[in-house]
Amino acid sequence: MSSAQLPILQVIVPLLAAPLCLLINHKLLNWLFTLLVSGFSFVVAALMLWQVSDTGPLSYHLGGWMPPYGIEIRVDQLNAFVALLITAISTLVITSAHTSLENKKDIAPGKHTYFYVAYLLCFAGLLGILVTGDAFNLFVFLEISSLSSYVLIALGRDRRALWASFQYLVMGTIGATFILIGIGLLYMKTGTLNIADLAERLPEMADTRTIFVAFCFFIVGVCLKLALFPLHMWLPNAYAYAPTVVTAFLAASSTKVALYVVVRFVFVVFGVDFSFTTIPLQAVFVTLGTLGVLVASLVAINQQNIKRMLAYSSIAQIGYMVLGLSFGSITGLMASLLHLFNHALMKGALFLTLGAVFYRIGGVSLKHFQGIGRHMPFTLAAFVIGGVSIIGMPLTVGFVSKWYLLQAAIAQGWYLVSVIILVGSLLSVIYIWKVVDAAYFKPALVNQAQLKEAPLSLLIPVWVLVLANLYFGMDTRLTVTLTDQVATQLMHIEVLP
Repeated sequence: MSSAQLPILQVIVPLLAAPLCLLINHKLLNWLFTLLVSGFSFVVAALMLWQVSDTGPLSYHLGGWMPPYGIEIRVDQLNAFVALLITAISTLVITSAHTSLENKKDIAPGKHTYFYVAYLLCFAGLLGILVTGDAFNLFVFLEISSLSSYVLIALGRDRRALWASFQYLVMGTIGATFILIGIGLLYMKTGTLNIADLAERLPEMADTRTIFVAFCFFIVGVCLKLALFPLHMWLPNAYAYAPTVVTAFLAASSTKVALYVVVRFVFVVFGVDFSFTTIPLQAVFVTLGTLGVLVASLVAINQQNIKRMLAYSSIAQIGYMVLGLSFGSITGLMASLLHLFNHALMKGALFLTLGAVFYRIGGVSLKHFQGIGRHMPFTLAAFVIGGVSIIGMPLTVGFVSKWYLLQAAIAQGWYLVSVIILVGSLLSVIYIWKVVDAAYFKPALVNQAQLKEAPLSLLIPVWVLVLANLYFGMDTRLTVTLTDQVATQLMHIEVLP
C-alpha cells in the first residue's frame, strides 16, 4: 500500500463499507466487519501521521486533476492528529458495541443493521471533513455525518430520542445552511473552493464586505455544529436520549471535528490577523467561552440524569477549547488542541462507563448509581478516574490541557480568565462528587441481584481509555510536542500583541 493512497483510503473504505452492512445483515458479522473497518482506518491514520511528521503533507488528486482545479484530499499534521484520535475512539466504541446492543432497552433488536450502516456513514463523514482539501466537499461530508447522526440518535428506545433527533436536525440544518452560504460567498469572491488556494487568495480581498459576511456566516454555522454556548441547545437532549454507544462516539468525536474546522478556517484560511484584528473574533470567543464554562457547569450540577449532566459538562469543556483559540497565541492554540485530544479521552471513558452501568441496571439517573460502587468496583473506579480528569487533577490529561490554558491566559495578562478556568474546575468537582457520593455512600435502590460487575467486553474499552487518561497525563512528550509543532505552523509565528 503506497503512502500516496492513504488519504483516499481513509474515506473510501468506511464509505463503501456502510452499504455492505445492509447486504451482510447479520448482527455478529456486522459488528466484526465494522470493527475491522474501524481498526483499518486507525492503522491508516497512524501511518499518515507518521508520514506527514517525517516528510510533510500528503496530497491525493481525485481523477488525476491537479488542484486547485480538481478536488484534493490533503493531510498535514493537524488533520492527521485528529484523524488518529477519531479512529482510535471509534475502534474502542465499536469493540463494546456488540455487548452494549444486547441490552434491548438501548436499541431494538431489529435495528442493529441500521445502526452499523449509520455508524459507518457518520464515521466516513467525520473522516472526510478532516482530510478534504476542498471547501464544498467539507460541506458534503458534514452533511453525511450529520444525517447519519440524526438516525443514530433516533434509534434510542426512549421516545424522547425522536424529539432530540428532530431538534438536532433543525438546528443542524440551520448550521449547515449558514456554512453553505459562507462557502458560496467565498467562491463568488475568489473563484476557488480549494482550501489552500483560498488561504492564498483571501489576504488580497480581506477588506471587502463579501469576505466579512462569508466569515460571519461560516463561523456561526460551524459554532452551532460545535455546540458553543449559546448555540448548544441541541446537544443535551441528543446525548441524553441517544443509545449509550452512540453518545460515547458522538461526544468523543463530533464536536472535536467541528473544532478542527474552526481552527482550519480561522488560522489557515482567513488568517490570524483577519480573524482577530479585522473581525473582533477574540472578544466573541472570550465572552462565549467563559460563559460556556460557567453556565454549563452550573446547569450540570442540577442534573439528575448522568448522561445529561455529562452533556452539559461537554458544553463547558468546549468553552475551554474556544478560550484557548481566543488567546491568539501559540500556547493558547496548543492548549486548545491538547484539550481537544484530552477531552475525547475523558468523555469517551465516562460515556462508555455509563454504557456499562446501563447494561447492568437499565438506567443512568443519579438514583440508579446509589450503592453500586461496592458491587461494580471496576466500572465505578473508571468513572472516578474519568471524573477527576474532567476536574483537572494532576497526573490526568485534564490537568495537562488546563495547565497550558492557564499559562496562555497569564501570558496575555488575562487574570480574570485564569480565575474563571479555576472556578470551572471547582464547579466540576461538585457534579462529579454527586455521582461518587451516590455510588459509594448511599444505599442501593435497585435489585441486589442486578448489582454485579459489567462484562469484560464493556470494561476493556473503558479501561483502555482510562489508562490513556493516566498515561498521557504523566507522559506528555507525544501530545505536547505534536500540538506545539502544529500550533507553531498554524500561527506562522504571528502572535497577537
